[in-house]
Amino acid sequence: MELIEHLGLLTLWDWCAAAFIMLAWLVIGTLIERPGSKRPSVTVLMSAHRREWMKVFVTRSPRIFDSQILASLRQSTSFFASTCLLAMGGVLALIGNTDPLRGVALEVTDVPLPVVVWQLKLGLVVLFLANAFLKFVWANRVFGYCAVVMSAVPNDPEDPAAYPRAAQAAELNIRAAVNFNRGLRAMYFALAALAWLLGAFALIGATLTALAIVWSREFASVPRSILLNEGP
Repeated sequence: MELIEHLGLLTLWDWCAAAFIMLAWLVIGTLIERPGSKRPSVTVLMSAHRREWMKVFVTRSPRIFDSQILASLRQSTSFFASTCLLAMGGVLALIGNTDPLRGVALEVTDVPLPVVVWQLKLGLVVLFLANAFLKFVWANRVFGYCAVVMSAVPNDPEDPAAYPRAAQAAELNIRAAVNFNRGLRAMYFALAALAWLLGAFALIGATLTALAIVWSREFASVPRSILLNEGP
């Protein structure tokens, strides 16, 4: 009952803004991962290159270059997972210590609001950061699966198991990359969720900004043009 009372402290605009950022996060993720053939995203284009990578991998000797690339990818997932943990720790510490929140409330608005309202708003940030952390950890693990399968690819290109096993490694690599990208998107929206401290309309504006940034990098960026051989 106490939780319901606390949730009732949020205004209708707060609920609309919170629903909007969640919906925007889900919709942009779907558009990026399933964009259709007419306008592929960078994620989809890179998936094709990852499959080509594994085809070339079969005939490459030695394969040290490939192991270095995979190690770099795993290092990136570890770095961002650690970053998410630090960020979550900071936000949770802020939620647990209400004095700084009272200071924020006085700076942002003249309308006195219970500290629990600020805690609920920061809870949305924690939700996105937790999702990002889980995606990065899973991406790291799947990259590890990919490394094992790559190691099991026969050195002889004529071996009947070589290309099928390389194809398995490619699909694992793609799944790891998809989860890594999901983690990055969650971090973008975690930053946008911080704007809720300034009010519902600030959250809506920050959500639109995050949407524009994520969309442009997947569908209107220079790297995408390069991947499509359109030039910078």
